[in-house]
Amino acid sequence: MPPTPRPTTDDGGRELLAWLREMRHHHPVHEDEYGAFHVFRHADVLTVASDPGVYSSQLSRLRPGSQALSEQILSVIDPPMHRTLRRLVSQAFTPRTVADLEPRVTELAGQLLDAVDGDTFDLVADFAYPLPVIVIAELLGVPPADRTLFRSWSDRMLQMQVADPADMQFGDDADEDYQRLVKEPMRAMHAYLHDHVTDRRARPANDLISALVAARVEGERLTDEQIVEFGALLLMAGHVSTSMLLGNTVLCLKDHPRAEAAARADRSLIPALIEEVLRLRPPITVMARVTTKDTVLAGTTIPAGRMVVPSLLSANHDEQVFTDPDHLDLAREGRQIAFGHGIHYCLGAPLARLEGRIALEALFDRFPDFSPTDGAKLRYHRDGLFGVKNLPLTVRRG
Repeated sequence: MPPTPRPTTDDGGRELLAWLREMRHHHPVHEDEYGAFHVFRHADVLTVASDPGVYSSQLSRLRPGSQALSEQILSVIDPPMHRTLRRLVSQAFTPRTVADLEPRVTELAGQLLDAVDGDTFDLVADFAYPLPVIVIAELLGVPPADRTLFRSWSDRMLQMQVADPADMQFGDDADEDYQRLVKEPMRAMHAYLHDHVTDRRARPANDLISALVAARVEGERLTDEQIVEFGALLLMAGHVSTSMLLGNTVLCLKDHPRAEAAARADRSLIPALIEEVLRLRPPITVMARVTTKDTVLAGTTIPAGRMVVPSLLSANHDEQVFTDPDHLDLAREGRQIAFGHGIHYCLGAPLARLEGRIALEALFDRFPDFSPTDGAKLRYHRDGLFGVKNLPLTVRRG
């Protein structure tokens, strides 16, 4: 029996999670109407993520003549170029770089929450969205006056929804919506960052762009285009992921009040809480790969040159790996894969975890109680993302 249509997350994900369970059990590898193969079981998702020789991240293989997708983006290139580029980026974007941000993130979180008046506010608009945008903009050396530019660009790109997974990556035959919502803001962001990189080559400062300009490994240096692509990736993926993580954390606490009570009583449990929220509601729910040759996965033959879409959300709810997978368990063992797996494991994961921990500590410090406002209509992001665009909160102050 063919699967039923994929539900959205508009009900908070309940129908989608039930659908994913059905897919894991009966259609673990499923070809959609566009010829893309969707992968749902944890073990199979790891297989895809662990074998770049068969499941390439170089999505340009799907449409060899296309000029729409840059081959300088860290997330869509393969070894050996990926290895060199990641080493160069990692030389500048180090664990120490992230750890050193803690005092500033703590200060910003406090300032944003202290600016909130009354007993109700929108968690996303007033806190979860601006916090990571400010952090990343300051990290890159973007002037405060220009932060609104990045918000306008990202807001437009997040509105785009297409049915064919490949069209979201390329948009060669882009309609007016794709031009307006994706191509135009992307060009504007790249032009802005290119000017910023040019300035930092002439006048280095104490910021990540300057560190990326200076990075050198075995005589290799990053090109302007590579720095621009990494900056754009960090701005888009970094702030969107953290914003959705914070909203998802509050929604998960509503459904699991014992976990909230435990984390309030013992702050050392907050990192485990963040990991469980990432497992339950990964902000980015899928990856994208393309087969380099004919292969067989879970008994299904996938021809060469086909798009493969592993579901991180489904893998994180796989009953074969996680007992009672829909329950938030602060003592859970087993590694969630919200940030991917293998050579493309997300470089920004430590920053998202840091921001998530500090943000939740700030909320706990200021509000003995908070919960989604009764009757509030939540708006969820498009397919491929799991998070809310708004989250009205009612709070009790200490």
